[in-house]
Order: sequence, then C-alpha cells, then structure tokens
Amino acid sequence: MQIFANPNYNFIRWRWHAIILSAAVIGSGLFTIYARGGLPLGVDFSGGTVLLLRFDKPTPEEVVRHALGPLSADAQVQTSGRPGDNEILVRLPLRKGLEQGASLEADAKEVEAALRGANVGTFEVRNRDIVGPTIGEDLKRKGIAATLTSLGGILIYIALRFRLSFGIGAIVATFHDVLVTLVFLTWFGYELSLNVIAAILTITGYSVNDTIVVFDRVRENQRLARREPLDQVVNRAVNQTLSRTIITAGTTFLAVVALYLFGGEVLEGMAFTLLVGIVTGTYSTVFIAAAIAIILSRRVGSGGGAVTQAQAKAKAQTKTKRAG
Repeated sequence: MQIFANPNYNFIRWRWHAIILSAAVIGSGLFTIYARGGLPLGVDFSGGTVLLLRFDKPTPEEVVRHALGPLSADAQVQTSGRPGDNEILVRLPLRKGLEQGASLEADAKEVEAALRGANVGTFEVRNRDIVGPTIGEDLKRKGIAATLTSLGGILIYIALRFRLSFGIGAIVATFHDVLVTLVFLTWFGYELSLNVIAAILTITGYSVNDTIVVFDRVRENQRLARREPLDQVVNRAVNQTLSRTIITAGTTFLAVVALYLFGGEVLEGMAFTLLVGIVTGTYSTVFIAAAIAIILSRRVGSGGGAVTQAQAKAKAQTKTKRAG
C-alpha cells in the first residue's frame, strides 16, 4: 500500500532544526523534572498497597472512591476483569508515616474498614499486594538496568549489521524517544510504574525497528550509487520508506488510542506512554537517527560507499581541473 506517490521531500535539510527542537523540549522537560524533585513514581517504585476486591453486585468506581474518604485523594480506583466479575482494583501509595516503621498491612486494613463502614455492598479481597520501599528501590534499579541493557544490545546489533555511526545514530534516537516520553509523562502528571517501564521498552523496540528499515534501504541505495553524497542517499531512503513508516505508525496509534480511551485508569499511563512514543519514534527515525548517522559518517565502508557532500564536490572540482 502506497499513500505517497514517489515522495521527494528534503527531510535532511531540516536535521539541525529538528535537533534544536528536540534539545529544547528535552532541556525544558528535564528542568521541570528537577524543579519538581524528580520523576513522579507509582506504587511499584515508591511502595504502597494494591487490593483487588470482588463485589456481590455491580459497584461503580465513583462509589468506591467516595467510600474511601480521606484515602481517596491519593488512591487509584479501577474496574478490573470482565464486566460480570464486579471486580475493583484499589491502588494506594505508601504514606510517609509508614516509611518510619508502621506496618504496610495497616493501609490494606484501613481500606477494607473504610469500605465496610460505608456500606458499599458485600465484597471479598481477592488479592492483596503490598510493596515496601526496599522492594520499590529494587524494582527501580532493575527497570533502569533493563532499559540500559536493551539499548546496549541494540547498539551492538546495529554496529555489526551496518556500521558504528549508524548504531550510534539509532541509540541517540532511542535515548531521544525515552527522554521525550519521560518529559511528557511529567508534564501531564503520569506516574512511573512497571506498566510505563514496559511501554518504554516497547517504544525502544518500535523506534529501532523503524530506524533499521531506513538503514536497510540506505545500504541498498549505496550499492546502486556508490559515489552519491551520503545525505542524498539517506534522504532518498527516508522517502522510499515513508509510506511504510506512516502506515505502521498510524495503525498502531489508532489501536493505542482505543486502549487509552477505554482501557481504564490503570492502563491510561501505559497507553499515554505508547502514544507519545509512537509519535516521537516516527519523528526520530525521520530526523534524528538519520541526521546523527550523517554527522558521524565521513565515509561509508572501505570499499567505495557513499561519500559526503564536501568530498563529492572536491572530487568534481579536481576532475574539472584535470579536464581543463
């Protein structure tokens, strides 16, 4: 399927504009994160209580949230399971008093007591997860390690399959996507949870997949135009894969929009992360990864390859002088 008939847009012309725009967004976002004292952490990392409740009859989320009283200010209440299951998920972050030695079990008991005292109906506790601050710190370290490990593997793979400059371009673009996503999560008030970490890892794979498609086409074009300037080769590859990029991003975006609108409160942060990641991943594939590859490349390979614009111009001038 083609939605563009022989596109010939000069994307590479705007590479410095795109880099400056990305730097401005990331810079302002990092300043916001610093001003707010760091990334907002969810229950999975900061610690807290998660209760899965099954009611004997359908019970709206608003009724449960209202019954929690003072606890509702920080609690997340979400319908869980199938419609006929009548299950409600309650997430409560770790409170400061509990960090100083009080039992995390007290939070779960307080939620149960508040709901029973409000007469919201008969219910049973189907599952109870309690995450302490130590476990939260361990999950945080493992989440960071998983992200960095995946990026390292991506760099090695692309460097071996293409060249180091292309690998660095892909990693820079992926870091760009992760940072922009974290910035937007902070701006829109979403917390960093295990679901969000999973979405971020998904974004890295999605972005790199798009980038590899473009780099594959670059390699094919180099075989046909060994003396053509590298920026022209890359720009042609971006245009040739443009239809595929837009169709892939568009269909994925529509699916995630449905998840964002109808997935409920618990999945909202994950869906928002994916939405931002799809947009910024497509953007970085077209502008950032290709731009970094061109900037770092002075020559492609040792067997001919595409040359830079300056080298092509110098060779043309040399040939003109010799002919004269």
